[in-house]
Amino acid sequence: MRHGMVNRKLGRTSAHRNALFRNQLSSLIDRERIITTLPKAKELRPQIERLITIGKTDNVHNRRQVFRVVADETLVAKLFDTLGPRFADRPGGYTRIIKIGPRRGDAAETAIIEFVGYELKIEEKPEEPVKGKKAAPKKEAEPVEEEQEAAEEEKPKKKKAPAKKAAPKKKEKPKEKPKKKAPSKKKK
Repeated sequence: MRHGMVNRKLGRTSAHRNALFRNQLSSLIDRERIITTLPKAKELRPQIERLITIGKTDNVHNRRQVFRVVADETLVAKLFDTLGPRFADRPGGYTRIIKIGPRRGDAAETAIIEFVGYELKIEEKPEEPVKGKKAAPKKEAEPVEEEQEAAEEEKPKKKKAPAKKAAPKKKEKPKEKPKKKAPSKKKK
């Protein structure tokens, strides 16, 4: 009989499965969005929603309950300080799962699990002309050189010490090229 066989085993032992979900929970709390396989995302959803519900009310008991699962003080603090208050008015459904298609290597169905209201942060890079990259540093380097020259002119110049007589240099012999060996004759 199949009574009570609710969760997916994911081809792992129970200890491995628990470690996997603890790592994914901490990554999801930290980054607020992770990409994983669809079965893992579906198994992760009830666990993170349970933690968010606990994180709505901040007290020592709840913090200890979350710490048993996450075991990182900064992530527990983020859960109670930012994520809990963010979803305080929401009765449930704090995450969404978005299917993104098969993975290239093994064709496993992948998905994004993220918090509702998550906004992707896009960093805009300043546009630089391709041709101007080499010319720009030279222009910046010239004023620096001029400042150094001006600073040197202001300082009193010290007299140079008389140069010591150097020992006569030995003449180097030109390197000879290795001689080629004569081809050996093969015996019949």
